[in-house]
Amino acid sequence: MNDVQFGELPYLKYEHGVESCLYSPDGSTFAVVLSDNTINMYTTSNWERTWISCAHSIGGTSIAYSPNGDRIVSGSWDCTVRVWDVATGDCLFIFIGHTNWVRRVAYSPQGNVVASRSDDITIRLWDVRTGDCHSTLSGGGYTNDMAFSPSGDNIAFSSDDCRVRVRDVLSGECQSILIGYTWPFSSITYSVQGDIICQDGGGAVGVWEVEAGAYRHVAESDGTFVFSPKRNQFATLHKNGIELWDIATGECIRRLSIDDKGFSSVAYSPQGDQIVTSGSHDMAVRLWDVETGECRQTMTGHASSVSKVLFSPKGDCFASVSYDRMVRLWNVGSRASQKISNRHSGGVTGLSYSPKWNQIASSSSDSTIRLWDVETGFCSHTLFGHTGEVWKILYSPQEDQLVSCSSDTTVRLWDAEGGASRYIFIGHTSNINDAVFSPQGNQVASASDDNTVRLWNLETGECQHVLTGEAAMWVIRYSPQGNQIASSSSNGTMNLWDVETGACQQTYSGHTGGIRGMEYSPDGSQLASASEDMTVRLWDVKTGMCSHIFIGHQAEVIRVVYSPRGDQVATASRYDKTVRLWDLESGECRHTLVGHKNEISTIAYSPRGDLIVSWSDYGEARLWDVETGDCRWTLDYDKSANLGGSNLSYNFMWMSPELDSFITADYAGSVRAWEVVEEGNRYRIRMRWGLTNSQLVLEETCVQDVQGLSDLNRRLLKQRGATGE
Repeated sequence: MNDVQFGELPYLKYEHGVESCLYSPDGSTFAVVLSDNTINMYTTSNWERTWISCAHSIGGTSIAYSPNGDRIVSGSWDCTVRVWDVATGDCLFIFIGHTNWVRRVAYSPQGNVVASRSDDITIRLWDVRTGDCHSTLSGGGYTNDMAFSPSGDNIAFSSDDCRVRVRDVLSGECQSILIGYTWPFSSITYSVQGDIICQDGGGAVGVWEVEAGAYRHVAESDGTFVFSPKRNQFATLHKNGIELWDIATGECIRRLSIDDKGFSSVAYSPQGDQIVTSGSHDMAVRLWDVETGECRQTMTGHASSVSKVLFSPKGDCFASVSYDRMVRLWNVGSRASQKISNRHSGGVTGLSYSPKWNQIASSSSDSTIRLWDVETGFCSHTLFGHTGEVWKILYSPQEDQLVSCSSDTTVRLWDAEGGASRYIFIGHTSNINDAVFSPQGNQVASASDDNTVRLWNLETGECQHVLTGEAAMWVIRYSPQGNQIASSSSNGTMNLWDVETGACQQTYSGHTGGIRGMEYSPDGSQLASASEDMTVRLWDVKTGMCSHIFIGHQAEVIRVVYSPRGDQVATASRYDKTVRLWDLESGECRHTLVGHKNEISTIAYSPRGDLIVSWSDYGEARLWDVETGDCRWTLDYDKSANLGGSNLSYNFMWMSPELDSFITADYAGSVRAWEVVEEGNRYRIRMRWGLTNSQLVLEETCVQDVQGLSDLNRRLLKQRGATGE
């Protein structure tokens, strides 16, 4: 075999030049456009070509995927725009109207509009459902670039008159014209917050604060610039190196160079922690660490200059396109060592069981979500897309969808089976604290520190209502019927909203501290609230009157839950380390459950209501008998090593409904499944499966008589000269 490199995948070789290539949003497919006017579609699981289509009558094709990855749009020298079915290769629409070369195409974030930019000095907006052109935008002469706003409501484009115009996507009306520079802007994009970031023909990079209409110069650059997915920095490409710039300060924070070798292209990983570059002179592809500036990996094999590099959406591999008519595919990893791990690279921030209890979803500070099989512990999918810590993950009532909220101020909707991103809900301007599905599963509500609750339609992806309060919104809950939604705030108030109209029906006041916990009673007639003022209050939903005030906790109350029959509530205080059971008829405290050594994080009843489980941030779980208040069993984190665990404390736990099994997650990102076995009057806890980190090290290794190779690796070895079967 000839120089097979660790991390290399089978290459794609063609008789014609490669014009462009693109991963689908979920990374499951890969489209390659050739100079013979064809689009070649591949499945990335095995890199088999699924279809090839003659896209246009003349070349120069540009492409873009729809947000959910089921369609692809192309534009060409033949002045047409075409929409293709990714699964079958069928041409679904041909958009006709431009009179010159269509240089660029793009989908709106919601996927309902396609924009095309042409040398006929216009931008056209097409309705993907009907194929109609509903707006033709122009102004200022030749258009250099265009970008949709994060919400998809507006589109910005730059022209030769040195101005940036912002138009409404639906009406085509001009929202604003950004003026103030002496060079035409060659490229523009939006930040996550909705500001426009642009580079002019003279190389200056700046930020337009759209609402204020103010331009702020950031840096000088004499080459192409690429933004980090986090939008906090960008990379500029020069003949002798790459510079990384901080957008906020305008400072150059790092320079990447290799012995005066030039660079021809650059791309950030989806997580923004790595950069891949291609060399204009040595034809090599290099992987860099953004934080340290260290070159992690150098890959060779191209026989001509590399024109483009791009990461897969998951960040686990990247592709390089060369004038040698080849696309080479690489796994991300070191030639000397490759980490093999299913665990998160950051701490686990949330866990959620599917309604059928056969799958678990975990969220992490590493910005990813992972889906696990409960029986085997196999990680079936890793979901990429968030650029900040993912706070919460939740299954829909029908189990077919997941919702996640993140510190990046977005809410995302995912396919629970395949892991594909369905919608990105953009609108909040601050941290998102909670997100829940409606009981019918047709709507998602999100609560934010920006004092709003937003209601999102899951069929259209649109924001139906913005519910505005007077303080940060902490917790939201739908009524059992789904016609109302309750929100709690940091100022100690709760609001009751009509889901259909968005009107505020009731405001509940009485707490003197923020409300950390809130729940509807099973029949929806009552609301319970747990507050930082150390009290719990019960409210009549119809009248808004407070029927009971439960006093007894010695620190803030963070959780309140109703028993399945609705005759009792359980409350938990984080810092007094107790759980209290309250009778709803008399208002008396029936039991105070004492025994936790660490701060309690949450509580849950069993389906029959005869048991309740409580657990702390550090993995100390206790099962209690509701009738007697006795502790049935205890899991203590400092004894977990004897049960097959690690010496790390658990920061998250999730119990099954029958309380006979549970999942733990630790600060190192590992996930473990446990089962509770009843033996007479005693309980035994046994680990079912656990995921830890391992490492495979290969160095100057010769391998013979290999068995059990995957088809993908077999193809690679044969491409590189291996013989035999």
